[in-house]
Amino acid sequence: MRHLRVIARLDIKGPNLIKGVHLEGLRVVGDPHEHALRYYADGADELLFIDIVASLYQRNNLSDIIKRAADRVYVPITVGGGIRSLADVETMMHSGADKVAINTAAIARPDLVGEVARRYGSQCMVLGVEAKRVAPGRWEAYTDNGRERTGKDVVEWVKEAVARGAGEILLTSVDQEGTRKGFDVPLVQAVCDAVAVPVTASGGFGQAEDIAAVAPTGVSAIAVADALHWKRMTLPGIKQHAAACGLDVRMEGPA
Repeated sequence: MRHLRVIARLDIKGPNLIKGVHLEGLRVVGDPHEHALRYYADGADELLFIDIVASLYQRNNLSDIIKRAADRVYVPITVGGGIRSLADVETMMHSGADKVAINTAAIARPDLVGEVARRYGSQCMVLGVEAKRVAPGRWEAYTDNGRERTGKDVVEWVKEAVARGAGEILLTSVDQEGTRKGFDVPLVQAVCDAVAVPVTASGGFGQAEDIAAVAPTGVSAIAVADALHWKRMTLPGIKQHAAACGLDVRMEGPA
């Protein structure tokens, strides 16, 4: 029976937890710390914090938020947004992060992927991918919250990054993100087929049937934001649906 992790995704802008559609049209949800603690208590397998304006302003403001969360959360924490150097990774790890998700800086300088993997281990180096469909069966990697084209084919890019040392893929479908219309299953399938590292599908989760649709791809985790933020579904409820699909999920909450 294949294990599935359910990850609570928290997109941060300044001091606020926010949520958009297609990574745009952002609405304030509330205090990220309160939500992180609630998701942890409800049984999130991991927490994912993304500073969504960090690349724009060339800085990541999450260290204080991560420090507060790490004091009270005992599941892995992944941090992304504006991480451009080994020094930035060091700051996040000292703040309490277990993994870093790097997108823009990895595309700008792919050697960074190997540098992070060598210093901190491949398990720490998560490649963040923002994918947009450009043709049937083809997706282009984007940066800066789906605004900037890179010209890189998503499948080729994830293969290259894994060869360089990336130990995990955080795959966000910009087309599906915030729509509640389900994951981009062909995209997830293409990436899962291309690499032998864990893949987290993000963007589009809306209802229980979406888990059944994405499960056969071999995906290792799903990231959920909208459904949790607006309390349309709970983490135990999501996990019960996953179990009903024949997936192995951790049902108990924190000790």
